Amino acid sequence: MKLKVSAAWQGLGWRSPYAAALAIVLLLWAGPVLAHAVTLGDKGYIQEITGVKLIPFLYLGAKHMVTGYDHLLFLFGVIFFLYGMKQIGTYVSLFALGHSTTMLVGVYFNFGINSYIIDAIIGFSVVYKAMDNLGAFPRWFGVQPSTKAATLIFGFLHGFGLASKIIDYNISPDGLVPNLLAFNVGVEIGQLIALALILIFMNRWRATPAFARQAYAANVVMMAMGFYLMGFQLIGLAMA
Repeated sequence: MKLKVSAAWQGLGWRSPYAAALAIVLLLWAGPVLAHAVTLGDKGYIQEITGVKLIPFLYLGAKHMVTGYDHLLFLFGVIFFLYGMKQIGTYVSLFALGHSTTMLVGVYFNFGINSYIIDAIIGFSVVYKAMDNLGAFPRWFGVQPSTKAATLIFGFLHGFGLASKIIDYNISPDGLVPNLLAFNVGVEIGQLIALALILIFMNRWRATPAFARQAYAANVVMMAMGFYLMGFQLIGLAMA
């Protein structure tokens, strides 16, 4: 299901508790922009420990994904119009494959991308997905890009964002591989927890009569959040 960009704003029905809750969550996501970075306490822990520490890195991975508003915002956009669990599983698996691959390879080979640049690209991925949900590409450009390919490609880019942040904290080479694998498993656990909460919310919201009208506005807000994230990072890059 795609929404028409020319859809009227009339009767968006933001009085619905589900739509209002979504608007509040999106605004809160955009507020603490620095929350996506590793906290000072976690940074100190990562820099100081050596050897295999599976449980701590499992926890850090899960925590990073649950608080990674940009990753979750993109994931929210991906599943916005997916109803079947098989469909959802396919797209979430593509996203997980993408970000797991580049996160592991990036850290292992010490290859990262400037944090401002990669986070701006991640912000763009949110804009892209919102435009896709609005049906903008066939209307504006006469072509519909593959949604599965886009999900995988942006998964790769999101993974570079994770890798860049881990590299910044000089993780010890002692126990690097098992610790990275534990961190990645934690990321996937965090993603599944977040996905479960998103699906509970979406299922309740979709059951309301106003969902079709509110969905248009929700994706416009999501696009605005993506532009905000892009602008914030590009300004940071210019001032760095």
